[in-house]
Amino acid sequence: MGSTIDLHMHTNASDGTDSPEALLWNIQKAGITVFAITDHDTIKSSLKMKRIIPRGIKFIQGIEFSCITESGAKCHILGLGYDENNLSFQEALRTGDKLRHDKFYLRIKLLRENFGITFTDSDIDSLLKSPGVGKAHIANMLVMKGLAENKEDAIERYINPCKTGKTRIDAVLAVKAIISAGGLPVWAHPLGGDGEKELTEQDFRMTLRELIAYGLKGLECWYSRYPVTKCKFLVDNAERSGLLISGGSDYHGTNKPIPLGRLNSENESVGYEKLSILKKL
Repeated sequence: MGSTIDLHMHTNASDGTDSPEALLWNIQKAGITVFAITDHDTIKSSLKMKRIIPRGIKFIQGIEFSCITESGAKCHILGLGYDENNLSFQEALRTGDKLRHDKFYLRIKLLRENFGITFTDSDIDSLLKSPGVGKAHIANMLVMKGLAENKEDAIERYINPCKTGKTRIDAVLAVKAIISAGGLPVWAHPLGGDGEKELTEQDFRMTLRELIAYGLKGLECWYSRYPVTKCKFLVDNAERSGLLISGGSDYHGTNKPIPLGRLNSENESVGYEKLSILKKL
């Protein structure tokens, strides 16, 4: 029964598996009428989608920045509806991309030092074909090398123990750059994303206050991994804080078992009227 609106999805420009063309086909098949591409630290597929989107489907340019707050809290900030030519936004893009690649090389180093796992130059070249190279790409290669049973096993056993320190863009920089570009900064999966430890209510409220002080405009209240009760908890907090309500599946193609248009774990349909952010987009 999924929703016809989905404001959080990834392509093969980051850690998804669909090309923009394949994603568009899957969107049409799923009956999605409003969507955003939110690749990690890159807008490559968003720019391509702008050129191929047909009439009858509303496309919103998006991005997902991996961030850290001044207090040290990790979070993901979506930017929706930005002008990609804005200079501050371009600078944030370059910073996010550099930090993502720094993290990649550090993970390769730590896997060698901690586990004796060596990647050849050919392996690294293959991994770097994706501009948004991250955990999923390395994990899939570890599976190919026979070092793990599946992607989740590889991440849990090898990648997560390799702590990379501060290799994320400052949340205040990301939020302000998105606003400068005329976009809306949204805290993605604020209670924790796929494979992440769930935030306590206290930690959630502390980080929310911090992000609001930076200029946060929205909260991803409807999310594929959350039951409806948690989604409504987030809706209540968004409304009390004067934030816009967003929702997305976090679709990654075959990299994650999440269908397009699933905005809660119970697959309850979420219509236009429940997503106040759409009035601003």
